[in-house]
Amino acid sequence: MATFVQSAGFPILFPLLFYFSTRKQDKLTNELNNDSHRTKPKFSILVFLYLAFGLILTGDNLMYSYGLLYLPLSTYSLLCATQLGFNAIFSFFLNSQKFTAFIFNSIVLLTISASLLAIDADSEDQTGLSREKHIIGFFCTIGASATFSLYLSLVQLSFEKVIKRETFTVVLDMQIYPSFIATCACVVGLFASGEWKSLDEESKDYKKGIVSYVMTLLWTAVTWQISSVGMLGLIFEVSSLFSNVIGTLSLPIVPILAVIFFHDKVNGVKFIALLLAVWGFLSYVYQHYIDHKKAKTDKSNGLGVSLAEVEIC
Repeated sequence: MATFVQSAGFPILFPLLFYFSTRKQDKLTNELNNDSHRTKPKFSILVFLYLAFGLILTGDNLMYSYGLLYLPLSTYSLLCATQLGFNAIFSFFLNSQKFTAFIFNSIVLLTISASLLAIDADSEDQTGLSREKHIIGFFCTIGASATFSLYLSLVQLSFEKVIKRETFTVVLDMQIYPSFIATCACVVGLFASGEWKSLDEESKDYKKGIVSYVMTLLWTAVTWQISSVGMLGLIFEVSSLFSNVIGTLSLPIVPILAVIFFHDKVNGVKFIALLLAVWGFLSYVYQHYIDHKKAKTDKSNGLGVSLAEVEIC
């Protein structure tokens, strides 16, 4: 069920898809007519992409679920922090990501920040679990982190090399259709494994009642879709690495929100983790500022050269 809710909330995106599809239809048609390089990819290619991404998400969500089930929270969080490193590697090879001192500094600081939170978390082992299950949880979490990082880089590659359209509907399509495939795969797995038989008992055993159980699943599914659309939007506008940086940045913010809303205790480790995360994020933002400033200067210089050539002619 934990795997299912990560993708099952995609129907809430249909109104947005309908709205932006109709609103941008005329503009998109004009762009396609004026730019032959932005022709819509073949339907078969899109089906293959959505099917592949849906199956990748299914396996990734399942591995994350098993990792959380079989590992202590501290170990799980620590292993999840490795996805930023995996993403850096995949971005370098698949997306031609250029690494500077500021980007490298950002990756290191954010990884250390997330690791500090994991070390500071409750490190008690799960009771009643064998060593074999701990090993399974370890490899599932590492595999999920690597798979998720690969997924982000492949999505960026698809946006740039295959889809080549700059509309919000592209982002929604990339979320809705793979989520549909992932949800179908989860339903098949739910019935094939026989886990569906225990859902009634699971809901009744929920401490706050069946209604709270259903609402928890519902809003988890909704918020997961909102988060995923934001993640894909960042990939679409910037890069997969930047999207992962933002996701990792949120980890140290969670304890601060817990202090505000749930009155949890804050200690020095959490505060240092937050400072490192902010430092790492600002390093990445500063690199983007430098790149933007350089691009603006190059554009101005190019325009100046063009005007000079016109005057000479």
